[in-house]
Amino acid sequence: MEMKPINSGKLRAIGYDARARILQVKLDTGDTLQHSGVGEDLWRRLSSSGAAWSFYRDNIEEEFTAKKVSASAPAGKNPLDEIFGQK
Repeated sequence: MEMKPINSGKLRAIGYDARARILQVKLDTGDTLQHSGVGEDLWRRLSSSGAAWSFYRDNIEEEFTAKKVSASAPAGKNPLDEIFGQK
């Protein structure tokens, strides 16, 4: 999915898959969330909004199920350390 860079509130990038009706957002924490069942009209309105973070919070965040698809590692910690037994 192609992500569009954005800097609005906690949003850093947004993307949309029209066929699957999935909205993907990347937050300033590094977390990436996918919201399923989002219509194309909402995507258009979000991507063209002058206040995308407010629009996201008001119309998407609470209304559509979110699934975390990636997360950032805490500062100074390599996410592979846990797998390979490093502390």
